[in-house]
Amino acid sequence: QVQLVESGGDLVQAGGSLRLSCVASGSIFSINVMGWYREAPGKRRELVADITNRGSTNYADSVKGRFTISRDNAKNAVYLQMNSLKPEDTAVYYCNVYSSKGVRRDYWGQGTQVTVSS
Repeated sequence: QVQLVESGGDLVQAGGSLRLSCVASGSIFSINVMGWYREAPGKRRELVADITNRGSTNYADSVKGRFTISRDNAKNAVYLQMNSLKPEDTAVYYCNVYSSKGVRRDYWGQGTQVTVSS
């Protein structure tokens, strides 16, 4: 099993910044992709950004140029730096990890609330 602990969600004004953190523990030897998803009220959970253990990144079009994902392999951690936040970024943000080798099995954090006021 893999455990994920997230932190960093908060209430912030539009134009502000937040940094989300997620630390993985447990059976993480096979995990090579770490990322963030978000789920807004009434909407489906969507990918925000992810990063492989080699540093390849992938971003949703809606956050390109504003959000930056990074990871520290030594700490088994992934971060999401969010700048120029907009009210439409309001959502519960979930840390996600999986192995891209073999059958995919996703692990999820408990979620952290990000609220952007206008």
